Amino acid sequence: MADQVNSLEELGQVAEGVEAPEAVVETVTLREPVRDELGRSYATGKRKDAVARVWIKPGSGKVTVNGKEMNTYFARPVLQMILAQPFTVAGVTGQFDVMATVKGGGLSGQAGAVKHGISKALQLYDPSLRGALKAAGFLTRDSRVVERKKYGKAKARKSFQFSKR
Repeated sequence: MADQVNSLEELGQVAEGVEAPEAVVETVTLREPVRDELGRSYATGKRKDAVARVWIKPGSGKVTVNGKEMNTYFARPVLQMILAQPFTVAGVTGQFDVMATVKGGGLSGQAGAVKHGISKALQLYDPSLRGALKAAGFLTRDSRVVERKKYGKAKARKSFQFSKR
């Protein structure tokens, strides 16, 4: 580089000689709410081997999972708390009715899948909630799944007991 600038005065002189670029106009695309003709938003949530289809609509806060009340399907309080997290973070507790169908995995994975689906559906229904849900990490799919069993192994990585003789 032949034109090296050694002082602030030289930098000012160089800057005067350079034409300023035209004002850059940034176009910000605002997200549009995604709702069906019944006023619902739909999203798919996943965790481990569980897949949940979730519909939300404005209502009294009733949560139905596979045709049962949330308290019946997810009997453990920890799982009920997991389902309530997206509403608490977004600040819309008790404002939406949730209807979910979930398949695969165990109860913990299913609760995580429904939570993921609720979070995605909330941000589709009201795009202004996206920031809070994303900051809490609820829009990211937890992709950890059980590793498959390999041949010649007792489990995925565990070996059979070694016998010298």
